[in-house]
Amino acid sequence: MTAPVFVVEHFNAGGGGRYVLDGPEGRHAVSVKRLRAGEDVILTDGAGRWAECVVVDTEGKDRLIVHMDSFSEEPPESPRITVVQALPKGDRGELAVETMTETGVDAIVPWAASRCITQWKGERGLKALAKWRATAREAGKQSRRVRFPEIADAMTTKQVAALLAKADLAAVLHEDTELGTEPFATAELPSSGEIVLVVGPEGGISPEEVEVFTAAGARTFHLGRTVLRTSTAGTVGTALLLARTGRWS
Repeated sequence: MTAPVFVVEHFNAGGGGRYVLDGPEGRHAVSVKRLRAGEDVILTDGAGRWAECVVVDTEGKDRLIVHMDSFSEEPPESPRITVVQALPKGDRGELAVETMTETGVDAIVPWAASRCITQWKGERGLKALAKWRATAREAGKQSRRVRFPEIADAMTTKQVAALLAKADLAAVLHEDTELGTEPFATAELPSSGEIVLVVGPEGGISPEEVEVFTAAGARTFHLGRTVLRTSTAGTVGTALLLARTGRWS
């Protein structure tokens, strides 16, 4: 088992490399993980900076004392993979964020598609967005990542089209093969830059939205012979891209 990951705000160790992990992360390390002297831990800011440390001692129920020599920085991956995720029903949004994070996506954009049953408005929308961000953070820790995916503010169709227009590959997953969609498994992929993948809602992407996205330069693709749920399509698409671009090599 690889060392557990905890999130920190800074890497300023005191004299002799003594670093104190406290607060909720310290409490989880001491009272839940029950870490003891001599065990390894990884501290990260979730933005690529990380430090491999050794537990020295614990204080009370929420302070983990570790030894830190230095910290490193993991560069951003290339090509960068962004998934535009239409808002699913219930807790399937958090499920999609969790599995895409574990798989290795770099950014997730919530999208209020016209056929979404769920709509983020006002305080409810802010709470839902906070849940997605908390899910990405916890899934990033669980999967031992040191660079967590960015969870953007929810976008409209017009804003998503602007994002697609800047991408090196703009791909819209569409189950309607009669529209001339291409197989995503054989799509020509860029070796660098950014890939933006759009996943529609359970009711599918509307013809009007497809028209807006293709006008922005996107192409339509299908993943296979079966129709995936919106909460799993992004994860499958991300895995396919990671394998084909060599990021999993």
